[in-house]
Amino acid sequence: MARIGCVVMAAGSGSRFGGSKLTTPFGDGTLFSHALQAVPTELLRDSVVVSGDDGLLEQAQQQGFQTVRNSRPDLGISRTIALGIEALPEVDAILFLVADQPLLRRETVERLLTFYTAQPQYMAAVGAHGTHGNPVIFPAAFFPELLALQGDRGGGCVIVAHPHMLRVMDTDPRELRDVDTLQQLQELKLL
Repeated sequence: MARIGCVVMAAGSGSRFGGSKLTTPFGDGTLFSHALQAVPTELLRDSVVVSGDDGLLEQAQQQGFQTVRNSRPDLGISRTIALGIEALPEVDAILFLVADQPLLRRETVERLLTFYTAQPQYMAAVGAHGTHGNPVIFPAAFFPELLALQGDRGGGCVIVAHPHMLRVMDTDPRELRDVDTLQQLQELKLL
């Protein structure tokens, strides 16, 4: 069985949202609490939350997550990815999950893990209608390329470089929607 780790990426500044969006109420919790609930920790080797927000890190620790402080979120998503990979030295693959997709269901993440383990040499992502989104699982063979990313360039750059190495698992397109603006949050509350 592949040793899969998880990195919950929660270090964004929320500049387009107008502040710290992850503590914003949504349903019966916050955007961040929904992200943590979507992680099937019992199926993973280890789960790490990378954030620059001490309150989020404390909340994650209380729920059994390993935490890594990103003191330089201004360096972009590449810094969060690198910190997450460095915190998981004994894994064969990493599931990268963004913290602003409140409709993502735990069951979908569990299905993605099963989908990946059937073809562990490939990257695996959730998608809908011919597109792919987050979360994404990257096998260790792609870690060097992920670690070489700079600035606000994320794993999508690695996928673009190796499109033939991506397998997509279809899901409800609503689960792929993330929150970058207050308007997007209001739209998701209506779904």
